[in-house]
Amino acid sequence: MSDYTTQFRAAVVQAEPAWNDVEAGVEKTIALAREAAEGGADIIAFPEVWIPGYPWFLWLDSVAWQSQFTLPYAQNSLEVGSPLWGRIEKAARELGIAISLGFSERDHGSLYIAQAFIGADGVTRTVRRKLKPTHVERTLFGEGDGSDIQVIDTEFGRFGALNCWEHLQPLAKYAMFSQGEQLHVAAWPSFSIFEGAVYALGPEVNTGAARQYAVEGQTFVLSPCAIVGEAGQALVADTEQKKQFLAVGGGHARIFGPDGRELAEPLAPTVEGLLFADIDYSAILAAKNAADPVGHYSRPDVFRLHFDNSRKAKVVDRPLSPGAEQPADDDLAQVFPG
Repeated sequence: MSDYTTQFRAAVVQAEPAWNDVEAGVEKTIALAREAAEGGADIIAFPEVWIPGYPWFLWLDSVAWQSQFTLPYAQNSLEVGSPLWGRIEKAARELGIAISLGFSERDHGSLYIAQAFIGADGVTRTVRRKLKPTHVERTLFGEGDGSDIQVIDTEFGRFGALNCWEHLQPLAKYAMFSQGEQLHVAAWPSFSIFEGAVYALGPEVNTGAARQYAVEGQTFVLSPCAIVGEAGQALVADTEQKKQFLAVGGGHARIFGPDGRELAEPLAPTVEGLLFADIDYSAILAAKNAADPVGHYSRPDVFRLHFDNSRKAKVVDRPLSPGAEQPADDDLAQVFPG
C-alpha cells in the first residue's frame, strides 16, 4: 500500500568524477554523502557511472584509439560486495543517509552501466543495469534484462531509477509507472559532448526528458548530472578538435516535482555542488487526480504493455533423458544467476 504522507529531504549531485580512480571515486562519494547529510538530506543521488566516470573516449575516435582507455576503465570499475563497496555501505550507515549510486559495474570481467540503492542502514537493496546501452556504449557495456526495469520498496516508498536515454524509451517508462513509482532517479553523465552541434545530446532535450518523466509518471524526479572538468577533458581529448567535441562543463542537475516544476535552483554548468529539495508525497495525489496514465487515464481496451520482468539465466541445464521435467526459469536463475 502506497503512503502519500511521506516527507523527507533529498540531495542531487552535480560534480566531476574522479576519472579512472576507483578509490578516489569512493572517497569523493563518501565526502558528498557527508555534505548532503550535514545539509539535512535523507537521500543523495549520483550521476550515471559516477564511478569511475563516464567513458567519453567512446564518442571521440576510432575503436583502435579507444583501446588505450578500456583496460584502465575496467580496472577502476566497481564490484558489488567488494571492500570498496563495503566502505560506501558503511558510510551510508554511519551518516544515516540513503545513496542512489551510478557506477560501472564489473562482473566477471564484463561491464554494465549500473545503479544501486543503498539504504540509510547501509544495506544494498538492489542493483539494476541499463537495459540497452546507448549507441557507442554498446562497444563497452553489456545489457540488462526485464528484471532491471524495477521499482522497489524503500524507506522513501516506491523507488526506481533509470540512466540517461532510458528516459526516451516509452515502454520502459510505462513499465516503471505501472509499478507505483513515487521517487525516481534520472541519472545523466553531463551534457558537454558535441555541445551546440547535436541538439539531442544537449541539456534542453535531456532535462526536458527528466521533467516529462515527472509529469507523465506523477513522480518526484532527482536528476543528478556530472561535469566534465579540465581533468576529464585532458584525459581523453588529445587534440584541439576533441576538446571542441568535449567541452568543459555540461552540469545540469535538477529536481522536479510530480507536476513538472523545478524544486531547486540550478547550479551553473561548470560548478560543483549539491541541489537540495524538500519532498512531500501529498503532491503526487494532486498530480494523479489530473492524469494517471496507468490508472484512471489509461485505456487498457486499446493499449496494453507486455512486460517480461523475469531475470534471464545465461545457462539452461537440460536433462539428458527425453521427457524429463524441465526446471522453471526462476529456479535456474537462482542456480545460474546472470
